[in-house]
Amino acid sequence: MPRFSVIVPAYRVQAYLHECLESVLSQSFMDLELIAVDDCSPDACGEIIDEFAARDPRVRAVHLDGNQGLGAARNAGMARAGGEYLVFLDGDDTLTPDALWAIAARLKETGEPDVLVHGFARTDWTGRPVPDQVTAPLRQDGPAPFRLADRPELLRVLMVAWNKTYRRDFVRREGLAFPDGYYEDTPWTYPVLLAAESIATLDRVCVHYRQRRQGSILGTTTRRHFDVFTQYDRLFAFLDRRPELACWRPVLFRRMVDHLTTVFTRPGRLPRGCRAEFLRRARTYYRRYRCPGARLALRPRLRHALVRFGLHRTFRLLRLSMTLRRRTAKAAVTSLRALRAALLQAHYRLQLCLPLRADRAVFAAYWGRGHGCNPGALEAAFREFAPHIRTAWIARPGHHHATPAGTRPLTPGTAAYWTALARSKYLVNNVNFDRRLVKRRGQVFVQTQHGTPLKHMGLDLQERPAAGGAMDFADLLRGVDKWDYVLSANRHTTLTWERVYPGRYTTLEYGYPRNDVFQRATSVDVAALRAALGVPDDVVAVLYAPTHRDHRRTQRPALDLERLARRLGPRFVVLARAHYFHDGPLTSARHGPAEDGPAQDTPDGPAPGGRVIDVSAHPSVEALCLASDVLLTDYSSIMFDYANLDRPIVLLTDDWEAYEAARGTYFDVRARPPGAVARTPDELVDILTGGHWRGSRSAQLRAAFRERFCPHDDGRAAERVVRHVVLGQSDEAAGLPPVVPLAERHPVPSRAAADRARSRLATVPPPAGPQTVTESH
Repeated sequence: MPRFSVIVPAYRVQAYLHECLESVLSQSFMDLELIAVDDCSPDACGEIIDEFAARDPRVRAVHLDGNQGLGAARNAGMARAGGEYLVFLDGDDTLTPDALWAIAARLKETGEPDVLVHGFARTDWTGRPVPDQVTAPLRQDGPAPFRLADRPELLRVLMVAWNKTYRRDFVRREGLAFPDGYYEDTPWTYPVLLAAESIATLDRVCVHYRQRRQGSILGTTTRRHFDVFTQYDRLFAFLDRRPELACWRPVLFRRMVDHLTTVFTRPGRLPRGCRAEFLRRARTYYRRYRCPGARLALRPRLRHALVRFGLHRTFRLLRLSMTLRRRTAKAAVTSLRALRAALLQAHYRLQLCLPLRADRAVFAAYWGRGHGCNPGALEAAFREFAPHIRTAWIARPGHHHATPAGTRPLTPGTAAYWTALARSKYLVNNVNFDRRLVKRRGQVFVQTQHGTPLKHMGLDLQERPAAGGAMDFADLLRGVDKWDYVLSANRHTTLTWERVYPGRYTTLEYGYPRNDVFQRATSVDVAALRAALGVPDDVVAVLYAPTHRDHRRTQRPALDLERLARRLGPRFVVLARAHYFHDGPLTSARHGPAEDGPAQDTPDGPAPGGRVIDVSAHPSVEALCLASDVLLTDYSSIMFDYANLDRPIVLLTDDWEAYEAARGTYFDVRARPPGAVARTPDELVDILTGGHWRGSRSAQLRAAFRERFCPHDDGRAAERVVRHVVLGQSDEAAGLPPVVPLAERHPVPSRAAADRARSRLATVPPPAGPQTVTESH
């Protein structure tokens, strides 16, 4: 008996069916059978199913004689299922990687419940996943399993068949089956949850639910939407057979009214000539199943009244008035915003007429994100080496908490923001400020940049439409003309910036201020950072930080981090850091050990979820570098910064040709890498498990890489910038700190390196003590 029977009905989904079936068969949890039901589809679905059945013995092909509908196709699959649990998946949807593994682990953890409800994400026709907003009912912090009465808010989760896993014995005992017609999930999901004696939840996206651009059944205009009434007849008939569930009638009655209203108001469902008929029938069902005494809020009460009395024309008039009100409010908001913008620009023009404040400096980074990167390090250096300068930091309100004490936070677009831009002498940013900024005589703009360029930048993107297609290069050059100083970490960066950002600025090849912390941090700092992240002392922390892919619609990496963690074993932990262009996490693991505690064991061994910690939201990438033992990246500029730590670096270049064609690079990093290079995920596992990542060859490559790209990052870059820009010290004779040679730098070692050093010392025998020599006479 397999653990899971995955039932996939297929009708007119030939373009998506291959991806759907492959998502099931490629699961890391392999104890399954896949029952693919061809509902007499007129396209190639039947042939695709047969091809998969011939290729994989876990696939069972079922061909129906005639088109019977989604419910009948699912029932046909259930009749042939032999697994302990049933999983339903529509033919145009997919399982996420390791979904069955996570489901199996949760089932075991919660004592084999009747039903497990898990999360899903909608994917539009472009393929972009958007997680469901209703996730609170799926929380796992309460007791489990439970009854629906213990957590009734679970009914707010989308009532469909494919976001749940069902124990087959439970389904057979209750005699549950899918009905014919549209909305077949209604008389299935409600009875399932009401009858289940044990329910559990899994707060993880396990299904990608495809919302097709065209061709959705519920999006077609047809009288078959009247099937919704029959489905609720079946649902309330189920309640009539189960008197102990009568307490749920008011809840289901309200759900019915909401559902009928949705069908009626959703454009494109009901034919134009039958809308009044639908509302009259809804009035009949309202009176048939009404439960008096239910308290409702104002808007639901109004909706119920319209259905109760079948007020078709009143309903249309009300909707028209609400639409008019909404448009009027939108126009008013637009007008107010335009007026506010005009007033702020008038305020800015007035401030430009007032004198500059020589004791003011304003900083920003990454378009209003939190305090950090090179501007963050410079802001701290301003306060230390030029304390007479008052500093302000521009950030969106959600990042104000990261602004250090003594620095004034500014919200973009406010009057204080425009005042600071108009009257502060020093402007510091790692990107450009608002394009409406007027660079005044006497203002000093320090452009810090945010990395050593490997990928093409600036004007070089004119020939790269995948990366620079939307870039306004004339506007880019207008921004460059406002720069006074540009920071650089090495000669390669200096030459690149001056060519791709041509201007009259002065390049300060002093190193990057954000890397100063690598030379100043201590072992105590490293231990504290690892503890805060939940990284045990006795494991190797791999910081995975991929770069942005301009040629991809989604930035989720092809590297399966949960699978990587399982193959590496318990000696490794992966810290997953998404690029700042990517708002979502890199992994389906919801949290790491720091928030959820130790991960639970699974049928296949220890859970990798506890060894994959998503740190994309962490405010400091420098802190993550310090906490890690090895960097795993691809073409990200983080490799140049990380090399200052003199810790191992591993590159995964599995899509080099595609990246080179889309973005382009200034040199082939595979020919002169900072460490070991893997061209496939399998090679990556061999490098990490075999120890090549920290071998002598990797150390030689890293030393050459550091000599080329890290000549100035000695821990005093920020000080040199402040002394030059603010205090006017342009050379060593004037007080500029000299650069510490590479051989004399001693960055803090990683935790793993420190442990190895202590182990080696422990195995060295102690020197012999003084001996007493006895002379013979």
